[in-house]
Formats: sequence, C-alpha cells, structure tokens
Amino acid sequence: MVELDLMLEKEIVKAEVGDDIGKLLKLEPIYFDFDKHNIRPDAAVELAKVIAVMNEYPEMVIFAKSHTDSRGGDKYNMNLSDRRAKSTVQYIISKGISKERITGQGFGESEPKVDCKKCTEEEYAQNRRSEFLIVKK
Repeated sequence: MVELDLMLEKEIVKAEVGDDIGKLLKLEPIYFDFDKHNIRPDAAVELAKVIAVMNEYPEMVIFAKSHTDSRGGDKYNMNLSDRRAKSTVQYIISKGISKERITGQGFGESEPKVDCKKCTEEEYAQNRRSEFLIVKK
C-alpha cells in the first residue's frame, strides 16, 4: 500500500438551497454500470468529496436524485433508479453521515442528461447517474 499526502486548495463557492453539489464542487459524475445499482470505485472517490463537505457543514441536508438510461420499460427503470438512490444514500450513511441528512429518490429515465433517440453507449452512460441537491444549508 502506498500512502500519499495531498494538499488540495480550498475554493470558496456560494451554495444555495436547490443547488447541485456536484456542479459546485466540480465533481466527476456519479455513474452506474448498465442494469446495476452498486457504487463503483470511481464514484466512491467523488462521494468522498460530498461526504467531506457534509462533514464540514453539519447542518447541510442533501437529496440524491438517481436516474437510468432509456433502455428498459418505465416501471423497471423507476425501480432501478430507486435502487440506485437507495444505494447512494446508504453508502453516504455508511461513511458516518446521519440518515436525517440525506434522502434520495429515483427518477427513472424521465430526466435524461443527454436526450437522444439513438444513443451511443457513452450517451447512455451519461444518463445513468446520481445527482445531489442541497435541501438545507
């Protein structure tokens, strides 16, 4: 195992209720593999940044919105996105954030990041994601 000391510069940004934490922190998106709801290693790195902000601002409450691509039926995609939301919320809770500070919901394919009729694999992948909105700061 290799240990590294990293010095990261803090950048102060204004955050309002309704803002997307991922955009404010310039996070890489929290993506999911096709037909899966588990937290990927690359997503865990980005979630650690969300958790760090929540630890720094103990009054902050967030809402996780999870999505699917357009493949699969509406009911199936709603269930899959709900599992993704639950997985995201549980992951953050498992890292020490109180369950009262995070909720989540699946939105299926209703809010695509890339609205395409014949999507490429990359476009499909961009739609399988979780986002984080500030509910209380």
